Formats: sequence, C-alpha cells, structure tokens
Amino acid sequence: MNPDDRLKRLRFRAWHRGTKEADILIGGYFDRHSLRWDDAQIKWFEALLQEEDVEIMAWAIGTEAPPIRYEGPMMCDLQALDYIKHPE
Repeated sequence: MNPDDRLKRLRFRAWHRGTKEADILIGGYFDRHSLRWDDAQIKWFEALLQEEDVEIMAWAIGTEAPPIRYEGPMMCDLQALDYIKHPE
C-alpha cells in the first residue's frame, strides 16, 4: 500500500474508534506524532489499533501497565497526554 494511503487509513481508524474519548486520545496521538513515524513505528500503531479502546485508554492514563510488546518511546508519547486538545 502506498505510504500516504496507509497513513490516511490509519488516521481514519484512529479518529473513528466508537467513543468520543477514544477518538480524542488515539486520534490526537496520531495527529501529533504520525508525520515522523518510520515503518516500524507505523506497524506498532497498526498493532495498537487492534486492541480494545478501554485497554489503550487504561495504558495511556496509567491505570493498567501496557503489555511488554507496547512498551517503549511510543507508549511514553501516548502516556504524555500532551496532544489532547481541550475545548475552550
């Protein structure tokens, strides 16, 4: 798949999770970080999108430890939560 099409597909999946909270968390993370991802990082995110939203959200806010396969710099970026835009 063309890299641009791959990212467009991932963006759609990140922003259409099923709940507003998950959309903001996962979609916001994608928007903030995806432009600098290499192929391995894209694969990490693709795998993450296969997980349940409640799991991803728990890992992001720290109420559950993420599985070892997700530990690392990208999970740290997800856990920073500095990409979430709050309505004014």
